[in-house]
Amino acid sequence: MKKLENYISGSWVTGDGDGQALYDAVNGEAIYSATTKGLDFASVLDYGRRVGNPALRKLTFHERGRMLRALAQYLMGRKEEFYALSYHSGATRADSWIDIEGGIGNLFANASLRRKFPDLPYCTDGEAIGLSKGGTFMGHHILVPKEGVALHINAYNFPIWGMLEKCAVNWLAGMPAVVKPASITSYLTEAVVRAIIESGILPEGALQLLCGSAGDLLEHVTAQDVVTFTGSKSTGLLLKSNRRILEESVSFNMEADSLNCIVLAPDVKPGSPEWELFIKETRKEITVKAGQKCTAIRRIFAPDDVLEDVYIALGKALSQTPIGSPRNEKVRMGALASLGQREEVRNNAQKLLATAQLVYGSLDSVELLDADGEKGAFLSPLLLLESDPFRNEAVHDIECFGPVSTVMPYKDLDEAVRLAKRGKGSLCCSIVTADNKIATEFVVGAATHHGRILVLNQECAKESTGHGSPLPLLVHGGPGRAGGGEEMGGVRGVKHYLQRTAIQGSPTTITAITQVYQPNAQGIDPGKHPFRKYYEELQVGDQIVTGKRVITPEDIDAFADLSGDHFYAHIRETDFTGTMFERQVAHGYFIMSAAAGLFVDGSDLGPVLLNYGIDELRFTKPVYPGAELTIRFTCKEKVPQDQREATDIPKGIVKWLVEMLDETGEHVGIATILTMVKRKDA
Repeated sequence: MKKLENYISGSWVTGDGDGQALYDAVNGEAIYSATTKGLDFASVLDYGRRVGNPALRKLTFHERGRMLRALAQYLMGRKEEFYALSYHSGATRADSWIDIEGGIGNLFANASLRRKFPDLPYCTDGEAIGLSKGGTFMGHHILVPKEGVALHINAYNFPIWGMLEKCAVNWLAGMPAVVKPASITSYLTEAVVRAIIESGILPEGALQLLCGSAGDLLEHVTAQDVVTFTGSKSTGLLLKSNRRILEESVSFNMEADSLNCIVLAPDVKPGSPEWELFIKETRKEITVKAGQKCTAIRRIFAPDDVLEDVYIALGKALSQTPIGSPRNEKVRMGALASLGQREEVRNNAQKLLATAQLVYGSLDSVELLDADGEKGAFLSPLLLLESDPFRNEAVHDIECFGPVSTVMPYKDLDEAVRLAKRGKGSLCCSIVTADNKIATEFVVGAATHHGRILVLNQECAKESTGHGSPLPLLVHGGPGRAGGGEEMGGVRGVKHYLQRTAIQGSPTTITAITQVYQPNAQGIDPGKHPFRKYYEELQVGDQIVTGKRVITPEDIDAFADLSGDHFYAHIRETDFTGTMFERQVAHGYFIMSAAAGLFVDGSDLGPVLLNYGIDELRFTKPVYPGAELTIRFTCKEKVPQDQREATDIPKGIVKWLVEMLDETGEHVGIATILTMVKRKDA
């Protein structure tokens, strides 16, 4: 029996003593042991803060993102090692795909997310705020990486995904991680951490691993740390109420197991496409990972007039699910993670059966392929029927963390909403319906109690990721019983590891800090036309003020003919009585085009490759014939671009603030244009 090692302070070390024995879920053999006994937990956190944090903080979001992409590619190259090891946990290859490639997929997704951030170690948050009439005093918000560590206490069911979906986010944010997986499947986490360390891609101190008890780890956290927990509600509450966490106001994100549900809408009848989708999706969520998913369907709500049809159809679908050794290619459901987990599921199922009845499966026996039901942690899928879900509360309170789900009736959609909310908060909920009016009523009514709602129908089914699949760019979490936390969520998730600080000062100072040009800041004389500068040479704040162009009636007429836009306000002969305008007014798009004619310098080939687009275009004041148009043109922000192919031209995107001014100095329009600019070393 091999002893797992902990990776702390830059070294692999074993804890003292024999440790906790870890067993193969399929045959019951002891395969590993894990312990953290004798480790100095205070020094583990201190090492992460002193070594890992500064190394990550100095990297920009784009450098961190590229680091994640490189790590994802490396781990994908070693995925078969992880698949072979994952069979010990009772997971089929399809189950393990969620854990292994789903986890690596989080690295890829967050690597791509770098494009939402500047090429700086920190970023702005929200819009700038003017704080004075004269425009010399303003406010903004910035987000900087916290100076602590992200401590992740993870559940046993997804030992790889659980680590990577969290670490991808904290690494992109610029914080190191200490990972404490659940012991019974920590051998998988250890294998992936070994691969990560061997890759040499992460800076030293960016990742540490503890295989075994958390000991007094939480007694050493500080206000700069972030703690995340995935697991049971009772354990989460115990951790969240830790004295140190409360005293230090430590950020704590909790994702607890919840009583997720699926609703068959009243419009769906047996034999319809949505009916088949409902049966298929529910069967899948009961059997995938042997029901050991925080998002698995525990409660099934169906109209009372089709209730019997539902549990008969589900029973038939479940009976066609081969169970046994995950190494057998015919098997579609493997074992629970341990005999202890199986016993806990059986005990909780017995509690539900005090008022419910079993309509499919057996608590005591199961037909298996290539497996021993005594040695392995196998359990038949169990489908229960609770006929009075408003009176009997157990089904809305007790979770069987395995292949167990309960069917319940409802009379109308209002009852379905009320029953969905009886779970007191869940990670996800699904409704199967082809009626968008029903979908709208249910979603609006039930959203207060669910972190995510899937509306499943024939239109989206082919590409739907399904009820139980959290996605990196959407929030994963839920209110109430589900823990009240949020994980992943794209940019939202990254912000959990950043400190938001309000900053105040002059526009010029705020521009210098944020590296985004703020209106009213002092411009910089570029020395030559900015379009003649390469990407590296441009500075945020480079600014020119163009010459003037007088807008004539002939200009407006010609643009109307050229564009085909003969809106009444652009026609000279219009009677403007009762309108918003005094007389013929220039097209806004003509003013934007005329602006380009003033600020563009294209007399010869230069570093500007092309116009990439326009953002935030506004027309703020009518422009009448005789107006004198001047443009203030300023380098607003620079966004790097990676070379996807070796033959790609090295380049970046430059955002320019285009201020369109009339002869009075007032704005008649404002826009942000984007150009693709060549790098000097191209």
